[in-house]
Amino acid sequence: RDMEWSALALMEAPEIVRETHLDFLRAGAQVITTNSYALVPFHIGQERFDAQAAEWARLSGRLAREAVEQSGTTAKVAASLPPLFGSYRPDLFDKQVSPALARPLISGLMPFSGIWLADTVSHLQAARFWRSSLPDDGKPFWGSFTVEDTMPHDVTGLRSGENSPAATDC
Repeated sequence: RDMEWSALALMEAPEIVRETHLDFLRAGAQVITTNSYALVPFHIGQERFDAQAAEWARLSGRLAREAVEQSGTTAKVAASLPPLFGSYRPDLFDKQVSPALARPLISGLMPFSGIWLADTVSHLQAARFWRSSLPDDGKPFWGSFTVEDTMPHDVTGLRSGENSPAATDC
């Protein structure tokens, strides 16, 4: 089921998610990312999001934390804060709706994260939104950005058209 893609593993086979985290840790990963990327209405639908987003976010964080504990490593858990309105679609961002979508994800991930990760951000407004929405808990804030892949190789820019070096200001 294409739109649900990575959320399905969390929903239907959480033990495989934990085992996958363990595989990365055994391979030497020092940071693992929660499987919360597709836990947004764009991927799982508004009804399922409203009913279970916080629960699934909590599960994704718990599985990552359990994997770190089982591995005996000091790896960190990066809480994946996904594009709220679809990957690679800066044009769909809605700053009025964003807080309601962010709340259950943040609350579910908070107990397990060592790092906040704004994941696959395609525009600066989304990165700044995530940064301003997080608690002042002392955890590092990281951003991973997606660049426009139709530009010439010597030009760097986000999918929004914004200059990618500006991302360091988020």
